[in-house]
Amino acid sequence: MWKYTGSERPAFAEEPKPGQESVWDYPRPPALVTCTNDILVGDAGQVVAHTTQALRVLETASPPTYYLPPDAVDWNLLEKLDQHSWCEWKGEATYWGLATDKAAGAVGWSYHAPHHTFAAIDGFMSFYPGRIACYIDGEQVKAQAGGFYGGWVTKNIVGPMKGDPGTGHW
Repeated sequence: MWKYTGSERPAFAEEPKPGQESVWDYPRPPALVTCTNDILVGDAGQVVAHTTQALRVLETASPPTYYLPPDAVDWNLLEKLDQHSWCEWKGEATYWGLATDKAAGAVGWSYHAPHHTFAAIDGFMSFYPGRIACYIDGEQVKAQAGGFYGGWVTKNIVGPMKGDPGTGHW
């Protein structure tokens, strides 16, 4: 069985074309990088968040996850849920739902007092593109497969990616 060592793109990985990124070129442990793309998150005609000052988390085998600064989020449209999870890199996540649609469940999450390596995302918000509409420079983002993951798949990201069928051992 193939085992990732963190030093090479595996033979089964798609070769990125010009302007594309391979998730197999992202680091492990994950990296946090600035992003000046136009990021818009909305539902039912309402803008939930909008910024050109996001942060991207890049992690081997996963599409990027985008974190939007607190001042870019309309917190009146969100409601904190009694739901949490743990990330080995970032710490405890708090989940958020739409205040107008409590039955929809979590549409995003945030970290408060994350591990020091990810201190820059403290209070920032990330969203599930499969549960609320997310856009990067006008392109609607596709959800990362697997339900739990929050990666943002766009035309410039190639895999295969964690969450796809047959990737459970990654």
